[in-house]
Amino acid sequence: MRRREFITVIGGAAATWPTWPIAAQQSTRPVVALINGGAADALVRQAAAFRKGLGETGYDEEKNVTVEYHLLAGQYALLPDLLDSLIRRRVAVIRTPGSTPAALAAKAATATIPIVFGVGDDPVALGLIANFAKPGGNVTGINFFAFQVTAKRLGLMHELLPKATRFAVLVNPDNAPSTESTSNEIKKAAHDLGVDVLFFNASTSAEIDTAFTAMARERVDAVFIGGDSFFLGRRVQFSTLAIRDKLPASFPAREMVEAGLLMSYGTSLADMFRQVGIYTGSILNGTKPTDLPVLQSTKLEFVINLQTARSLQIEIPPTLLARADEVIE
Repeated sequence: MRRREFITVIGGAAATWPTWPIAAQQSTRPVVALINGGAADALVRQAAAFRKGLGETGYDEEKNVTVEYHLLAGQYALLPDLLDSLIRRRVAVIRTPGSTPAALAAKAATATIPIVFGVGDDPVALGLIANFAKPGGNVTGINFFAFQVTAKRLGLMHELLPKATRFAVLVNPDNAPSTESTSNEIKKAAHDLGVDVLFFNASTSAEIDTAFTAMARERVDAVFIGGDSFFLGRRVQFSTLAIRDKLPASFPAREMVEAGLLMSYGTSLADMFRQVGIYTGSILNGTKPTDLPVLQSTKLEFVINLQTARSLQIEIPPTLLARADEVIE
């Protein structure tokens, strides 16, 4: 079996990473860079979906394209140095699926290298594009409604936990766009439902531990975890803490529920990554970003972990189980 090379950016320097394959770089192959704020083991399904999208446009890591995966594990401060390196090497495309900070930093760093984003916020309001139909400039991508469904997710939690009145909301202050959107939407939804919300911040693993200790002290009834790629990479930690403290918890992505959280509701991240792969391949085939309209991903998933519900002694109404896209036994 041919030796493969691996690369990531940790602490601002290239490092060996024995999890994510990158085809050996050749001068004849275009190089595309994927930037995400999470960790490798949390993005296995999404990476496969991205490769599938690339394949639909005729590109294969083993044959005709070099793919670099730069995962920041929540260290958003590394973005300037990383982008400076990518721009100096003149990579063919920069992709930032699931990371609004990376998308904004990439747009600020280059007006020439094509950028394909996947963001949960309105990309026009963020200043990434001029409009959905004609993005303009070197930026296009996918809008996947991460924050427009915040009220719906809180509503589903309230339906699952009708006696809950105090919800902890955990956000990552280092991901400012996500924090602001989550905070604004959750306050409106909580007011409409007549429940109280208490906000907690965490941007490191240690701060997640501290936040859960504070939640227990405040005697919250459940935890609403804001969408963030770093948080997704800490899914085992979240599951362990939620089980320890007997706290029902939710997240936008199904991977958290597979790890042990009670429920998730949000856009399919795998579908979004596939679409980013298709757009990346289209650009490699000569299509200009400005000619690729920004797509809106509408495939939503509602997932419940029935085993976790039983351990928390939560009886889920049959009508709610029937509405779930998947129930994990």
